[in-house]
Amino acid sequence: MEEKTFGERLKKLRKEANITQNDFADKLLVHSQTVSRWERG
Repeated sequence: MEEKTFGERLKKLRKEANITQNDFADKLLVHSQTVSRWERG
């Protein structure tokens, strides 16, 4: 079984929930660039 990184899992779950990086960042009180960096690793 392929092991995914935190960023890959985060992106998959965020997309499945139909949430944009901007909306996700707003909910977490961080910049969208932060979410992007998390997803890229």
